[in-house]
Amino acid sequence: MDRIDAEEKMEVSLEQDTPLSSRPKGGLLTMPFIIANESFEKVASYGLMPNMIFYLMKGYRMSSANGTSVLQLWSALTNFTPILGAFLSDSYVGRFQVIAMGSLSSLLGVILLWLTAMIPRAKPPMGESPNSGQLALLFSSFVLMSIGAGGIRPFIVYIQDHLGWKLGFGIPVILMLLSALTFFFGYPLYVQVNANKSLFTGLAQVVAVTFKNRSLAYPVDGKYHYSKESNLVTPSKKLRFLNKACIIRDPENDITPDGSTSKPWNVCTVDQVEALKSLIRLLPIWSTGIIIYMTLTQSSLTVLQAYSMDRHLTSNFKIPAGSFSVFTVVTLTIWVAVYDRAIVPLLARFTGQPRGFSNLVRMGIGLVLSILAMVVAAVVEIIRRRTAINEGLDTKRGIVGMSAFWLVPQFCVGGLAEGLNAVGQVEFYYSQLPKNMSSVAMALFSLTNGFAGLLGSFLVKTVDRITKDGEKQSWVASNPNRGHYDYYYWFLAILSTANFIYFLLCCWVYGPSSEEVKPRVSDDQEHVKAEESYVYK
Repeated sequence: MDRIDAEEKMEVSLEQDTPLSSRPKGGLLTMPFIIANESFEKVASYGLMPNMIFYLMKGYRMSSANGTSVLQLWSALTNFTPILGAFLSDSYVGRFQVIAMGSLSSLLGVILLWLTAMIPRAKPPMGESPNSGQLALLFSSFVLMSIGAGGIRPFIVYIQDHLGWKLGFGIPVILMLLSALTFFFGYPLYVQVNANKSLFTGLAQVVAVTFKNRSLAYPVDGKYHYSKESNLVTPSKKLRFLNKACIIRDPENDITPDGSTSKPWNVCTVDQVEALKSLIRLLPIWSTGIIIYMTLTQSSLTVLQAYSMDRHLTSNFKIPAGSFSVFTVVTLTIWVAVYDRAIVPLLARFTGQPRGFSNLVRMGIGLVLSILAMVVAAVVEIIRRRTAINEGLDTKRGIVGMSAFWLVPQFCVGGLAEGLNAVGQVEFYYSQLPKNMSSVAMALFSLTNGFAGLLGSFLVKTVDRITKDGEKQSWVASNPNRGHYDYYYWFLAILSTANFIYFLLCCWVYGPSSEEVKPRVSDDQEHVKAEESYVYK
């Protein structure tokens, strides 16, 4: 499951006593079940992703463009569903029920995917396209698994490459079953929190009440409805039209004797209005993350490149094509440790920033490195393709006399870009949003990845359609020796450059941030919280 689901598991508590048992509940007693549930689920879910492009191309006769588009949509859905899960758990169902349903749904999804490999009729015969029923079974498995996606474990990729899809999909079924079982085994020890009002509901109320009060004049005396527990009495003048949400229309019916609102869909507090304003102001800078994560998740094409290259680590061992993305994870892990322990103290002396660079500067450096990653990818592909042509290779099964480790630099640069931009992004959200909106920081990051998947799917399909001309292969052809992946990478580099310019414009419009002026917690605590949140995800 995504970070949001993991946080729900860690925060389970009870609002009323449970006299049925005097046994202690919650705390460390439940940790083995939660950790096992997360670990098994993560091994199963993302162990499937790296090699999935081959399964779609070989088993379902999809082109590289169609297969990549499907995987990007799957990635988008995987990042959108935790937001819905968090809303349902907070407002209607409760955390335990959502996690339980998510575990079972993920298990069912992996079982369906395994059945597509086990049942001959679940895939089209050789030379034929899949019918609607076969695609429905495949896509249903993706949808169900999207409820619980996360992590990466390369050994499943190795099994798929060397022992086949039946065993390669069977192992995730077992792991997902163990994930669900370990969570349910801990049921007697869990304490459960009842569903309550969601933060997202409060934001929706501001929008609805603003629309209702659109024709009202602003109060002459400047008095608005505010919470007695808050120091915010008057809303700010920025985005002033939202201030109408906290105008009291009917004091007798809308306000209780203690000063709270009895009808939250008729009047909101100043806190609610300012929370929405903070979120709206972040959206332009938030949108700059979509392009970078769209470019850094073009792994399907890289897998096809690696498959056509020499992947021998020793004379007897070849690295699976789908496992090269591990270099991104390794680089990211090393960078986070080195930056925190060695680079930050050095930079802090010169910049005056407790974290070396400000959050926006780190985000900007990450964007620049993402451009560099695409440039490196394009140059390497030019060399690979030229080598393939010189060796007379025309089929996608031909192995180019060039080491696949040429692909490692682009993964490493991409890992640096992701580490700088992602942690900077999450820390920036934490510093700019009100304290009660801390959970929204990771939700925003998850939405970034979701929209990146949608954009990536649309872009691959569009490029494939536009660049295909009769017998001429498209840039993203299934055969990398006939396509022009280098052109596509150059296009992404140009798009990333335009995104960086847009980022600079957004920073200028946003103005000086208050991240160093009014921190809610210490800088070290804020950094660790954001860093742990991202690395966990």
